[in-house]
Amino acid sequence: MLQASSPPSQVRPRTLSHWLFGVAALVVAMVVIGGITRLTESGLSITQWKPISGVIPPLTTAQWQAEFDNYKKIPEYQQLNRGMSMAGFQAIFFWEYLHRLLGRVVGAAYLLPLLWFWARGRVPRGYVPRLFALVALVCFQGAIGWWMVSSGLVKRTDVSHVRLAVHLVTALTLLAGTIWTALDLRTLAQDGHARPARLRLVAVTALGLLFGQILFGAFTAGLDAGYAFSSWPLMGDEIFPAATPLTDPLWRNAVDNPVVVQFIHRWFAFVAAAGLVLLALRAKRAGAPRAAAVLIGLMTCQILLGIATLLSGVEIVVAVAHQANAALTLIAATATAHAVGHRSA
Repeated sequence: MLQASSPPSQVRPRTLSHWLFGVAALVVAMVVIGGITRLTESGLSITQWKPISGVIPPLTTAQWQAEFDNYKKIPEYQQLNRGMSMAGFQAIFFWEYLHRLLGRVVGAAYLLPLLWFWARGRVPRGYVPRLFALVALVCFQGAIGWWMVSSGLVKRTDVSHVRLAVHLVTALTLLAGTIWTALDLRTLAQDGHARPARLRLVAVTALGLLFGQILFGAFTAGLDAGYAFSSWPLMGDEIFPAATPLTDPLWRNAVDNPVVVQFIHRWFAFVAAAGLVLLALRAKRAGAPRAAAVLIGLMTCQILLGIATLLSGVEIVVAVAHQANAALTLIAATATAHAVGHRSA
């Protein structure tokens, strides 16, 4: 057993909920920095994984040159960036370093306070396994990040878009789990007899559709599919370009074909939106109109940002706003699902 029984006077569910909301904010920042790293093509600038010593960036001219020499060995430099200056390398190194550093900060922000709360008997009964599962997911996410980066170090000039999608979906799963747990703890702080909220069928459906849309968003980013067509609602002059070359088996096009992936990401957005509207309506009936309104607002903003991203030719500020709002939409969907699961219990 991970946890012994603690006297009720020692339990601090409200404090734990504040802690988890704070960590969730760090995860959102991590997602945003990850988006910038991808859009600036900075992700392969650090070619080694040093979980501890990697905290310290290059500090001397010799150290910078060593890092640059490592980068020069990979296909991205040899085929795309040959002749890059040291200043250019330092610019892309900055974003990848910041992304990795923030990942370490997120890990510490989960683990260290949890160990302190656990040792002091502040964690309510039944929550220790869930909280340690979140910590394990953070560690797993770090390993996935290196698995993703390693895919671009030998034969490719970029990372695998499938591994990129796994990396993003895992990060957002961590975010959703953190928010759900924080909300359960906040409810427990308000009512000492409250049970954790249940995940209702309408919530499973809506969140599943949202994660599906996020998955295709990651494919779109990883394949640079957003650059395929910068018009909307048509792709060029057609709903779907008839001249698009397709591969066998056909299902592979939904994963590997940039034109098909962009087409799916464009229109599956409205399927996911329908699921979120149903969830919002259920929340409103359950007595949570504010959560429903926030969800609808963020969902609408997300669709508009997606269209703007296409029309701008994937302008970096708009694209980053699109990814950041995706994280906020997921938070709102999770909170709305929690309201439905708690109020209809």
